[in-house]
Amino acid sequence: MFDLMPIAFRNVNQLWAYILTETLKRLRLTCAIVCPGSRSTPLAVAFAQQVPEIEAISILDERSAAFFALGQAQATGRPVVIVCTSGTAGANFYSAVIEASYSRVPLLILTTDRPPELRDCHSGQTIDQLRLYGNYPNWQTELALPSADLGMLAYLRQTVIHSWERTQTPTKGPVHLNIPFRDPLAPLPDGIDLSYLRSQFHPEDFFAGVANPFPIPHSPFPIPQKWKECDRGIIIAGVAQPSQPEEYCRAIAHLSQTLKWPVLAEGLSPVRNYAKLNPYLISTYDLILRNQQLAKQLAPEMVIQVGEMPTSKELRTWIDATQPRRWVIDKSDQNLDPLHGRTTHLRISVEEIKVEERNLSLSSDYLQQWCDAEAKVRLAVDETMGKIDEIIESKAAWLISQILPPGTPLFIANSMPVRDVEYFWKPNNLGVRSHFNRGANGIDGTLSTALGMAHRQQSSVMLTGDLALLHDTNGFLIRNKFVGHLTIVLINNNGGGIFEMLPIAKFEPPFEEFFGTPQDIDFAQLCATYNVQHELITSWQQLQQELNPLPATGIRVLELRTNRKADAKWRQDNLRKFATDWHLSFYC
Repeated sequence: MFDLMPIAFRNVNQLWAYILTETLKRLRLTCAIVCPGSRSTPLAVAFAQQVPEIEAISILDERSAAFFALGQAQATGRPVVIVCTSGTAGANFYSAVIEASYSRVPLLILTTDRPPELRDCHSGQTIDQLRLYGNYPNWQTELALPSADLGMLAYLRQTVIHSWERTQTPTKGPVHLNIPFRDPLAPLPDGIDLSYLRSQFHPEDFFAGVANPFPIPHSPFPIPQKWKECDRGIIIAGVAQPSQPEEYCRAIAHLSQTLKWPVLAEGLSPVRNYAKLNPYLISTYDLILRNQQLAKQLAPEMVIQVGEMPTSKELRTWIDATQPRRWVIDKSDQNLDPLHGRTTHLRISVEEIKVEERNLSLSSDYLQQWCDAEAKVRLAVDETMGKIDEIIESKAAWLISQILPPGTPLFIANSMPVRDVEYFWKPNNLGVRSHFNRGANGIDGTLSTALGMAHRQQSSVMLTGDLALLHDTNGFLIRNKFVGHLTIVLINNNGGGIFEMLPIAKFEPPFEEFFGTPQDIDFAQLCATYNVQHELITSWQQLQQELNPLPATGIRVLELRTNRKADAKWRQDNLRKFATDWHLSFYC
């Protein structure tokens, strides 16, 4: 096997890089994103030598590269490597590292660096890269300078193994290795005689202990007695993108049916896309809770929160006001209670809960109230949306939830798209695989993350506003390396629609210039610049035809032009009405 890598013995840097990449290959790394630069030459050469076992993708813009890696890791659930040169290159990874930390996405960041003697002396392209990402990585260290000593090669192997494991345990997230190299960086002789090492080095023995770690099985968690005795409990299926969504949804459904508690499912939970599994699914909770009478009558005594708290401000305010006893079910070691309530964190997955038979003698009136409210509000939403012919923002999420091909990967951008999904995403049985950057909730890297999500996957879709797309147009530079298809559904309201929903919208000036921030971009011309297909959508029927079936290859933009202020007024006029336009005598 080692004869396949003769370049490894050109110099000590190349040997070091070979040990690193070979270890990662045996750990089953499948994708490495390599940004161009000089100091990273040994790693770039080594990863190129590992193709095709490791797919090595060159991406020019470091910020795009990091978010592409983030999207790929989201889609596969496996760590992805990102490589860059020294200096400010690694700083451009920062926002993606933060998102990976908060979203618990496994990334292995390899920043190459000048050796210690070239730091703090104004040597070019040199900054302080130690602890570059603060406390966001799960683990971080600087490697020793490359050495041809067999003991040091073993140190490198074990450090790489530990780094790989720390991207996944105890919680998934980013790991940062800073890697200094001295010249020569290209695979040229460096004056060090490596012939003696060739005779001592036996690859199969050296790499014999390298194996992808298996997950540790856990014992089933018994349902607490206090849950079984409560007949005013709810389950909140929060923001989640599990690797096995159907199993995840089935576990929540079993818990719901055992306890006879309704499941309030966030639009970013897979529960809404596997609706047939859960007869007690509540998708319109944000709208229901805008009715103060209903909100009061449906106050729970206990809440089980699976994953992170939903986006809905109405739900958070309601939970905060009613102060139920709460449990958070999530394997994360992080604090997932931004409301600081009476909360117990159970550091387990919902699949680990042992399902038991429900005591049928307990009343289910509370559950019936939720189910009746859901049926009536859902009907009101569907009838209203079905009658809308003009292009408005809110209908896009509602329609997309019903027409995508089964199993479609969907990336949902932040700001208004993610909120319209929560308000209007209709429960379905399409198994749509939703992805999103809801860790830090920023708009940076939106396009690049979506391309990473879609790379080598089923034909995919992204739902985004214009500002989120414009913030990451360099993502289009990935188009020649991208394998697969991505359709971008672009809601173009020429500005920041979410700010129209905030109190600052009433202040003009400075609202339009500093918050609305219209960019007046011709997206047809922008797409032509990057050789990306563009189509203006003028009817809902046209959008439906374009989204099913989806093309197999390429990138295209389907643009829906909307009126930002009119759409904001529509939401303000209608969101509260959905839960008040029907008779409430059942609850009186």
